[in-house]
Amino acid sequence: MQVPHDCEERQAIVDVLIRYATCLDSRDLAGLSAVFEKAAVADYDGYVVEGLDAIVRGVSSTLDHCGPTQHLLSNFVVHLSRDAAETVCAARIVHTGRDERAALQPFEVLGEYRDVLRRTADGWRIARRGFTERMRFGDAGVVAPW
Repeated sequence: MQVPHDCEERQAIVDVLIRYATCLDSRDLAGLSAVFEKAAVADYDGYVVEGLDAIVRGVSSTLDHCGPTQHLLSNFVVHLSRDAAETVCAARIVHTGRDERAALQPFEVLGEYRDVLRRTADGWRIARRGFTERMRFGDAGVVAPW
């Protein structure tokens, strides 16, 4: 009977990672409170922010310059231990411009998220997020200042 429970836990963790992408693409930044712990730390390829409020401000400052975005996640690896988990997943992120940036070539980033999650009373939450960029294409001016 351990296997179904383990599968359910793993799916709950993957659901948190997917919720992050969905929140960004739908611009539901308030929904990030169901993704991150209040004291979470995020390192976006060297841009480090501490705390949920700072993470939301950082994401907002990037997305405010963008039109539609798409954050695609795949290749989920979940290492689960009791009330903590470590995850790795691939990401393909496309940003389009808006307003005066609408004519710019879309900016695309391929990379990897590495996360540490903790089980809380409200479910799994990201305590530490890391993103490493592997490749980029297009015009970074779409997301500037970044």
